[in-house]
Amino acid sequence: MLAIVSIVIRVNDLDAQTRFWKAALDYIERDAPEDDWVVLKPLGADAPCIALDAQHSDRVLPPRIHLDIYAEDQTAEVERLAGLGAREVHWDGRPADADYVIMEDPEGNRFCIVDRPHWPGWKRHPDL
Repeated sequence: MLAIVSIVIRVNDLDAQTRFWKAALDYIERDAPEDDWVVLKPLGADAPCIALDAQHSDRVLPPRIHLDIYAEDQTAEVERLAGLGAREVHWDGRPADADYVIMEDPEGNRFCIVDRPHWPGWKRHPDL
């Protein structure tokens, strides 16, 4: 049996990226941060952790992997994330009826905000 427990994002500025992703996802630090590594865990939800690795990595576009982040109110979340330093990425290949908005964090790591107002995962885990 396998389970995805943590998704690792390589970053240059560990402190700034920790602040961004904590605010973006309402995550908290799982353990005391190390000099080059921070693991963030969900607060009140059953979802994978985000691990930030202070290891330089050349940016490749388009990225081979990205996060799909579901949003109950996509427009509000895109605006909120932009206020935290994320940027919307415009792509000519995006269909007119796409249910996602492509964004990147302050260091250019891409993710999509997917419109899912009725996703059943919005219910809190019963043990939390």
